[in-house]
Amino acid sequence: MSEARTAGDLGPTEAETTPAESDTSLVVVTGLSGGGRSTVARALENVGYYVVDNLPQALLLDMAELAFKAGGAARRTAMVLDVRSRAFSTDLAGAIRELRDRGFQPRVVFVDADDEVLIRRFESVRRSHPLQGDGRLADGIAVERTLLEEAREQADVIIDTSHLNVNQLRRRVEELFGGEDARRLRITVISFGFKYGLPPDADFVMDARFLPNPYWVPELREHTGREEAVSAYVLGQEGADAFVTGYADLVNATTAGFEREGKRYLTVAVGCTGGKHRSVAIAEELAARLRRSGIAANAQHRDLGRE
Repeated sequence: MSEARTAGDLGPTEAETTPAESDTSLVVVTGLSGGGRSTVARALENVGYYVVDNLPQALLLDMAELAFKAGGAARRTAMVLDVRSRAFSTDLAGAIRELRDRGFQPRVVFVDADDEVLIRRFESVRRSHPLQGDGRLADGIAVERTLLEEAREQADVIIDTSHLNVNQLRRRVEELFGGEDARRLRITVISFGFKYGLPPDADFVMDARFLPNPYWVPELREHTGREEAVSAYVLGQEGADAFVTGYADLVNATTAGFEREGKRYLTVAVGCTGGKHRSVAIAEELAARLRRSGIAANAQHRDLGRE
């Protein structure tokens, strides 16, 4: 008669290949109506996630269990929550905690946008806000912000889509979730123009306006910081190299700590007046230096082309 074996009796090959809940890649997507949840969902599908849209919050754990048991492609599952669902609860933190207690490691993505942008988006498609009732669009947005306040605080990734078009948002999601090592800290170095406002999701903000502005150099004015002539001009200015080196050292010094604390995404924002010359050149150079030091980093340019 064969003897029953405990987990500790399993041979190394059998034990190592036994899947665990933590091997299931779960993404929970929520955020404001009009913020871009549908675009995020499509982008996740593009990188191989099985996406369940408008899932009642009460079914999060059940869906995670189904994905784990199904195995294969279902091990990469994204669940999109919508306040329009009658089963939506404001206790997202409790639902996420329940998943973690079961052994899963979900990542929460929250999509946000400025009120003015959301209003324009609803008006452009002639839709009412799902929570405005007999009030104004602004009233519905305010109610939804209150409902989702705790969910936003619990998010691993906050993506502000105020200044992103559909393609830019898709690329952002694909960069965040498309890699093989999704648990590694990923850094986005984003350039911006101060005249268009600070990026709300920035963890670090760098101000490059102390450098001479290529705008005032006639032969450089119409070019951008992604072009060699402008980049060489900006990076060749006194203090530019020390500026980039100092921030590269700062990011390198904090990366290990952020990873230990479970932070997977870091946004470093570099600003100049219009987001065309200095900030773009600095962002490209900083991202390149971070990559050379072994950090997963990419450069994005929020306001390039807005002038």
